[in-house]
Amino acid sequence: MNRYKTEAVHQLLRQESRMNMNAIEVGTVQTFTVARETEHGYVLSKAAEEVMLHINDTAEEIAVNDKVEAFLYQDKQGKIVATTYIPTISFEQYGWCEVVDKVDNLGVFVTIGIPKHILVSYDDLPQSTSLWPEIHDKLYVSLQKDKSNRLIAKPATENVMEREAEPAPQDMLHKPISGHVYRLNPHGSAILTEEGYQGFIHYTERKQEPRLGEWVQGRVIDVKGVGALNISLRPVKEEALGEDASHILQYMENNGGVMPFTDKSSPDDIRETFHISKAAFKRAIGTLMKQKKVKQEEGKTSLISK
Repeated sequence: MNRYKTEAVHQLLRQESRMNMNAIEVGTVQTFTVARETEHGYVLSKAAEEVMLHINDTAEEIAVNDKVEAFLYQDKQGKIVATTYIPTISFEQYGWCEVVDKVDNLGVFVTIGIPKHILVSYDDLPQSTSLWPEIHDKLYVSLQKDKSNRLIAKPATENVMEREAEPAPQDMLHKPISGHVYRLNPHGSAILTEEGYQGFIHYTERKQEPRLGEWVQGRVIDVKGVGALNISLRPVKEEALGEDASHILQYMENNGGVMPFTDKSSPDDIRETFHISKAAFKRAIGTLMKQKKVKQEEGKTSLISK
């Protein structure tokens, strides 16, 4: 065989090898032929490769020689298997996936529409486990592979969210809004609303930090020129005044009827204890003093006994 024919054969073998590899690549959707039926399911074939389709991995009635579209993933033993349940996400496609389990020192698992649940690694979750998603929260993720070639779910980056979001109209100001939290940082929480708008909740506009993936409801307090929203989870002032005052009264009742805070206290101390601004604290204290429920003296606020 001359060198030209030899090279042609080598190219053909390399092409066939790539076809075989692609036919059984985890995370892909392929079209297979049903080669034979077994006790536990079916054997699918493509390009001289075979893969198992367990009976629990299909809701379809299929027969030998049928063509079936199947998604490939690794089972608990690490073996590549097929399912005719096609996932809602892919390596290129992002989507909201529901959290179904949470494992300390590992991460959380989401459902992507196939029988196996997929891991979101703790490396992609907040450092504090108290801010990890809970069951039924949702994360905006796509498929990726880890170093061991296993499928994992990867949360979208800020660039991806900016690309996928829709600009909000200017008439959204003051309207109620809802969405899932997709990013946390020291300054606040970012959400994608159910309409597909990006929103930001500054840490001063919430009572407590929401979890990653949590569904939150608030109101629009600003619409930026690029169509992004500033959102508050706090009620309007009239409602907040009563809520804040009640919170302060409860705090005092739980601490012997007195607290080391007045309208002269530092904003940081007030926020750390009550999770409200100093302005909100002063309004609430002023209301309580007008109602003759509290008094301030010697750097303290005390309940007025009746």
